[in-house]
Amino acid sequence: MSRYRYLVPPLTLPFLFLFSILFLFLFTVFSGIVTAAFQRLGIPLPVAYSLFIFSIFGSFINIPIAEQSSYVPVVRIREARFFGIVYPVPYFDWAEQKVIISVNVGGALVPLSIVFYELVRLAGTGEYTVVLEVLVAVFVAALLSHAFARPVQGVGIAIPTLIPPLIAVLLAVIFGGPYKPLIAYASGTMGVLIGADLMNWNRLGNLGAQMVSIGGAGTFDGVFLAGIIAVLLV
Repeated sequence: MSRYRYLVPPLTLPFLFLFSILFLFLFTVFSGIVTAAFQRLGIPLPVAYSLFIFSIFGSFINIPIAEQSSYVPVVRIREARFFGIVYPVPYFDWAEQKVIISVNVGGALVPLSIVFYELVRLAGTGEYTVVLEVLVAVFVAALLSHAFARPVQGVGIAIPTLIPPLIAVLLAVIFGGPYKPLIAYASGTMGVLIGADLMNWNRLGNLGAQMVSIGGAGTFDGVFLAGIIAVLLV
């Protein structure tokens, strides 16, 4: 027993050290990519890095906003007696299940605040044409995202990760101009939130999950990565 006790620490500590170094390296590279994308939107570096931190840690925070009730099939057991012997007999029944609908901070509120800020800034400088282009791009992206989004039982609404950034890049190229990064980010993030989550609102209560998060679960990667990848590609 003493031999195994002394073998574990030498094997564990180097692994933890290498894992920590790899994690710090990947975190630094990824944060640099994300902050570079935010800077292309005209956001200062300190604010961009803060938004990155809020996006990552905010993905673990869900704010409840509504509650829905649905009925799901369940298996129950009843007893049947035959000549004094009790037999368990399973049967299907319906049970009420409450579903809490929440908003994810990192996957919904952060990108929403960025897009809202940019639109207000453009409107304040009289760039109403650009504001209209952004809104049209978001509308088109929402329709296309809704077509690709699929409900996943027990999880939420999921969408293929590469679909939103490809849609966003295509729309940014079509509209063109100096505001392509903004059009890509807005259509890549808001398109997923509106098309995948909000346009499937009436289906959220039937997913068999106790909580469904808008901008979280299956759509967080679509929302977060869509905006980042789309901005970097245009």
